Amino acid sequence: MISLEEIDQVVQSGPFEPSWDSLSHQVCPDWYRDAKFGIFIHWGVYSVPAFGSEWYSRNMYIQGNPCYDYHREYFGDQASLGYKDLIPLFTADRFDPASWLDLFQKAGAQYFFPVAEHHDGFQMYASTLSPYNSLEMGPRRDVLGELRAEAEKRGLHFCTSSHRAEHQFFFSHGKEFASDIPQEVPRDSLYWPAEPEPKDHFDLTSKPYPSKEFLEDWLSRTCELVRDYQPELLYFDWWIQHESFRPYLMRFLAYYYNLAAQEDRKVAVCYKQDALPFGSGIVEMERGGYGETQAFPWQMDTAIARNSWCYTQDLAYKTSKELLQNLVDVVAKNGNLLLNIGPKADGTIPEQDQDILTEIGEWLAVNGEAIYQSRPWRVSSDGPTEAQEGSFSDGKAPLYTNQDFRYTMREGLLYAIQLEPSGRTEELTLPSLAYDLKQPRILHARIRQVELLGESQLLSWSQDDQGLHLRLPACSKKQPRVLRLSF
Repeated sequence: MISLEEIDQVVQSGPFEPSWDSLSHQVCPDWYRDAKFGIFIHWGVYSVPAFGSEWYSRNMYIQGNPCYDYHREYFGDQASLGYKDLIPLFTADRFDPASWLDLFQKAGAQYFFPVAEHHDGFQMYASTLSPYNSLEMGPRRDVLGELRAEAEKRGLHFCTSSHRAEHQFFFSHGKEFASDIPQEVPRDSLYWPAEPEPKDHFDLTSKPYPSKEFLEDWLSRTCELVRDYQPELLYFDWWIQHESFRPYLMRFLAYYYNLAAQEDRKVAVCYKQDALPFGSGIVEMERGGYGETQAFPWQMDTAIARNSWCYTQDLAYKTSKELLQNLVDVVAKNGNLLLNIGPKADGTIPEQDQDILTEIGEWLAVNGEAIYQSRPWRVSSDGPTEAQEGSFSDGKAPLYTNQDFRYTMREGLLYAIQLEPSGRTEELTLPSLAYDLKQPRILHARIRQVELLGESQLLSWSQDDQGLHLRLPACSKKQPRVLRLSF
């Protein structure tokens, strides 16, 4: 058990205080800036129906929603078989943490984020605060604990995420018709508190406010999570930007940062939509990114499919090429890519997810020196195409051309990464690499050598006041390819 008194003792112990001016001194860990690529995992009771998305628990109680009709057809009406009754079907009988991490490492990931608790309120770890957790119900295994133990064996960075804040209203629609959610939801119910859902999810002052009881429960759950599982990073979903969370959020951050400081661990929080003042954590861009290089570390979190974060039967998969283009574009702009997968309810990872991750890993095995431990160059790109800026901008793949390049630097070397090779022999010019001491160019250095990673043949190239002129050989794989430039 964890008490508010125990939490406040750590909060008051320092060195961090529950104030934004104090919390803004927490810096991004160096390992994170070097890692560049991680895996997100949405897996829970919502994986059982494998329909719609990870919001199934909410949508099955909304009349007229496809999940409402699907549930009635395949499971029964919501009064006789509600969301809580899916928990026994979440057996995870083929869940093997070692095989998961084998795949993540094969993909070239340096860290991973299994979801600890999603909006449905089911905890994927052992908790003293609710019986609705994976050790006491469903799998009857400490999922988070097993993954953390396996990560420690391998030196893989273990992180996790909390999506609890949205639980305040997630089951409220079940009160609108005859279902298993009563008008007065008891405190010990999975569905509690089921308050009315705000009309505008982005209204920072929407009513009703979460109750003091709910906010204290949120604080206790989140502190218990970081105390017992010691994640190196904690990711928060969007609802914590509501003004009611502000004092509790400051208390939590002081608790998390002080606890880590006592154990000489470097930790940070990933956040969206200015839920934290700038500089207090790592900025998240959900399903999107920036058009230009940013001065601060940030992260694009996106899914392997366009239409869901969890496994469903009709996933609209992206290609490994598109995801590699995402990775390269993000890293060139000082970001990291957090790529989500959704295991099936039995704990197996779908074959198509495995294939895509394997292809990403094969590319990184050859070209990883341009990604890992890299930093942005003076400009991020050459070429006509930029990724669309902003969150939720990955509805369609960017249409890159063979003239679109991204730049990274590492240990005195410059990398020019072609996003969309044509497959044919190409003659191209990179204008950002022009050499002319009489003009205020980006580059005032002579390039001495140009190499194509993964290829042994010499390249034909020249440099003048118009740019770096290249003759690139034909290639069979239309994945990004990397040029290493020495000075």
